[in-house]
Amino acid sequence: MPHFCKMEWTMEIERPFYLKQLKKKKNNGRIKIITGMRRAGKSYLLFQLYRKELLTEGVKEDAILTISLDELAHARERNPIELDAWVRSRIKDPQKTYYVFIDEIQFVEPMSNPYVPGAVITFVDVVMGLMKLPNLDLYITGSNSHMLSSDILTQFRDRGDEIRVYPLSYKEFLETWTGDPRMAFNEYCTYGGMPVVQSLSGHEEKSRYLKDLFTGTYIRDVVERQHIAKDETVLEELLDILSSSIGSFTNPAKLSRTFESVGHIRLSSPTIAKYIDYFIDAFLLEKAQRYDIKGKRYISTPYKYYFTDVGLRNARLNFRQQEPTHIMENVIFTDLCRRGLDVDVGMVEYNYRDPEGKKLRKNFEVDFVVNGGNRRWYIQSAFRMDTEEKRRQETESLRHIDDSFQKIVILRDPIIPWQDEKGILYMGVEQFLTGDEMK
Repeated sequence: MPHFCKMEWTMEIERPFYLKQLKKKKNNGRIKIITGMRRAGKSYLLFQLYRKELLTEGVKEDAILTISLDELAHARERNPIELDAWVRSRIKDPQKTYYVFIDEIQFVEPMSNPYVPGAVITFVDVVMGLMKLPNLDLYITGSNSHMLSSDILTQFRDRGDEIRVYPLSYKEFLETWTGDPRMAFNEYCTYGGMPVVQSLSGHEEKSRYLKDLFTGTYIRDVVERQHIAKDETVLEELLDILSSSIGSFTNPAKLSRTFESVGHIRLSSPTIAKYIDYFIDAFLLEKAQRYDIKGKRYISTPYKYYFTDVGLRNARLNFRQQEPTHIMENVIFTDLCRRGLDVDVGMVEYNYRDPEGKKLRKNFEVDFVVNGGNRRWYIQSAFRMDTEEKRRQETESLRHIDDSFQKIVILRDPIIPWQDEKGILYMGVEQFLTGDEMK
């Protein structure tokens, strides 16, 4: 019988967005590299959903080889030479295509090359060698910065396709929701989209699971991988600060001053920048840069940071700091990134004269400047617009953009989508997250 790993889910959640990518890249001669934060569903996607898809298409069970390197049963194969031997020993029929799934490949430890003094063999050598076998289609998963270091990406360049897996989108979450439909979005904004959370009941279970993920998995991974145990407390405090400031501009220098003034801890801005990069590499955080829309250039600082999963962010703050405007903004940002789009925070400069003729300048913020190929969208997360004055305030930045790309205002409440005289589209957040306006 084929082996399945980490099947913690108690329900099957179809993930067509990722299955479509895998099917499109099937047998393309390249390595399929499935990345993302731990417990986001990479193994489930590969070992259950994609395997099921291959069987449906007529692939025989013995042509699908699976190995989970984070399990003790495969400790031997954490040696790169042994892993290579394990795969090759099971590819017996040269006329048959084999589909090889290697889970958590970062567990493969580098070793000295017994034949070349001073040289090292890594999992990259194994993967690059297996890729050359004509009857093998290779899929690997990895969860952390070690998996995506610049050296590895350089060696996989033009040979691999990365498929980034996120926690459940709101649309996927709705497949699991059996409660009051009116409460679905509030539930998602509270507990997020980590797959196992959907099978738990009650606040206590969900809260404990999310907090344990933070302390027992994500922070522990960063500490052990980066060898920074002495600064573990600082890491946790930095996460608390970032959790409290989603949707707000900040930078390492500002955070350094916060540490000194509040905690009386002297921590340099380069060190803080390095720690934030560790969280980004672990897929916990995403960074949004500022983009000058009219000047067509990036502004180096400050940045905004968003959590890949808002449930983890809320758990970090013991579910105390529930800010619906910023949480909705975080949910929208993450969903745009999940769709494979490039997302920045926009800035529009407006020059005008006051009644006395004096030249003045204002800068307006656009929540998201979204690029996909040759298409662009400007998006404002407005939560509510109860009055005409509020509508004008929320849309002023969009009205000062003079190009023809689509401009969208997303509101919390469901509404019938409509466009104003400037062509700005208004719609509800749940409609946006479940619709196809960005296709």
